[in-house]
Parts: sequence; C-alpha cells; structure tokens
Amino acid sequence: MSTQSQIDYHRIAKAIEYIKSNFRLQPSLDEVAEKIHLSPAHFQKIFTDWAGTSPKKFLQFISIEHAKNLLKEEKASLFDTAYETGLSSTSRLHDLFVKIEGMSPAEYKNGGKSLNINYSFSESPFGKVIAASTEKGICYMAFEEDQEIALGDLKHKFPNASFFEKQDELQKNALSIFNKDWTELNTIKLHLKGTDFQLKVWESLLTIPKGKLSTYGSLADKIGNPGASRAVGTAIGNNPVAFLIPCHRVIQSSGHIGGYRWGSERKQLIVGWESSQMYSENSILL
Repeated sequence: MSTQSQIDYHRIAKAIEYIKSNFRLQPSLDEVAEKIHLSPAHFQKIFTDWAGTSPKKFLQFISIEHAKNLLKEEKASLFDTAYETGLSSTSRLHDLFVKIEGMSPAEYKNGGKSLNINYSFSESPFGKVIAASTEKGICYMAFEEDQEIALGDLKHKFPNASFFEKQDELQKNALSIFNKDWTELNTIKLHLKGTDFQLKVWESLLTIPKGKLSTYGSLADKIGNPGASRAVGTAIGNNPVAFLIPCHRVIQSSGHIGGYRWGSERKQLIVGWESSQMYSENSILL
C-alpha cells in the first residue's frame, strides 16, 4: 500500500467513526467531508475508489440498522446452508477455502519449541498486518501499526519457537484474500494453537457468510453449547488469525457492533467493506 493509500485509509476510518458517533443525525456528504478536511467531491472519489461504492450506500451498510436487519434475516439453517453463488465467481466466499488444523498436544504445551515460524509485515485495506506461518499453515495474523509490538505479540504466543523474517508462499496466498478477485485463490491452510473448544468456535466462525452477521448466542447454539455465549465470546476474543477467521462478523444480540481485538473502528470498516463488496458483486450479477 502506498503512502497516499495509507493516508486515504485513515481518512476513511475517521469519516466512518464520525458517522458511527452521529448516525442518528444522518450527516450529509458535505458534513462528513468537512470533518476530514476534504472537499465533498474529493471525499466522494477516494471513498468510492477504496470501497467500490458510494459513501451514502456504504454508510447505510455499516449502520446499526443494517446490523439489526442482517440479524432478522438470519435463519436457523444459516450455518448449514451452502452458499448459492457459483464458486468460480468473484462473489464466492473465501471462508470455504480456509482449512484449520490444530497443533499437536506437544506443540500446544511447549510453546512451539519444535516450530520454525516465518513472518512478514504487509499493508492491507485495514492497516498494517503481520502474517506468520509454520510449514503446515498460517499460525498468526494480526492488524498492528507498530512492527515491534506486532513481533512481540507473536513471540509471546510462541515463546519457544524459532523465528525468521521471511514471506513464504503460505503467507502470500493468505494475504491475497484482500484482493477483490478471489477466482485464483488457493485453499488457505491454518495451523492453530488452541483448545478443542476454541478450535470448534473458530471453525464455526468460518460458516458465517460474507456480508452476514451472527451473534454470540447463535454460535453457542451452533456448537451445541446453548447458554455458553460468554465462553464463546472469550474464544472469539482469542482468535489468533485476523480477517481469515471472521470474528468481525459476530455482534451483540442488541444489534450493536461490539468489541474487536483489533479495534471496534476497524471492525466497522471491515463489516462495511464486505457488505459493499457483496452489493457491488450482486449488482453485477443482476
């Protein structure tokens, strides 16, 4: 991502945060543009370039009402229903191509003593991201602007592993998820350190379709633990792989967007971005 793209990203993030705080006032394009010190025309252009849709439609997608509507539309069979769009189209779910493998008990208990972990820093539409991988798959991915903090968090998770700054093919494939055209995307393999319960919750997150949202209670029901919403929430909060495991698609039953390990503002951006992509893709198909 270029320096200008980074600047645009932060401007858009600031604009969406303003809308979030003043949603009921329905601020106009001019008002939002003024808050980020851009002309309305320029704001309209960079927003459309970034999101693939107009600010007006995008802001509708990230609103609380949008979240509530998505929840109302959710059916009991949502998790078990195959995505209807052809897999060769640009609107296919990337989640269908994400496979999880849990680490062995030894790897889990000894802090990754036998693991060699490659890591790299990249840019994404939602800020800087660190991606790390073992020979079996992606073991960690997180949004973090400070590289020193990002690496420290990774090493804290695997205190006994050996680390190498290198972007391998596993990472390149995983990071391609941020591209709009997923037709050439290979299966993304994850190699995760987690308890059986955590792995079950993370696998359930993969079944939430792009452009849809679910609740902690719904996920608890899905994994056969009704009433375990708090435990599910804790497992979601411990998700070690940002975006690929879409914990950003889980919100509160009230319809509020809720917290996010990598910031609620970023969560709003991702939910809105995914919704705008679905809108654009569906418009093309119609």
